[in-house]
Amino acid sequence: MSVAKKPKPQAFSLLELVVALAIAATLAVVAIPSYRGHIAKAHRTDAASALYRAAQFAESAAHVDGAPLPSGLDQAPQGGRAVYRLRILPADDSNGGYALEAQPLDNGPMAEDSCGTFILDATGSKSNRNASGADPDECWSAR
Repeated sequence: MSVAKKPKPQAFSLLELVVALAIAATLAVVAIPSYRGHIAKAHRTDAASALYRAAQFAESAAHVDGAPLPSGLDQAPQGGRAVYRLRILPADDSNGGYALEAQPLDNGPMAEDSCGTFILDATGSKSNRNASGADPDECWSAR
């Protein structure tokens, strides 16, 4: 007399599938905003770094008043698709001879960023224009 073996199930049960999906959804709810925050911070750091590079250019003898920034220094990040456009602003009594701005592109990922436009002048003063309640120190911080 042989005993029939009970076949082992080969698939997931509906309960196991629902539990797995619930865990994945919970991870996505936490991970996606955090990821977007890190991307925004990286774009801000690129803008600040690009302004410092452009300031080195503006301080050099190669800069002529009124001349635009050369290719590569006129955007952030320096290579690839631009997220910020950089330009030299005219000299006035308060900026020490020049000011540089990094403005987010209207159709770019930072268009609605709370930090707005980054500004660095010849005196080393850092500020943000159109910042909606953002702390400039937080915007310029690479931490």
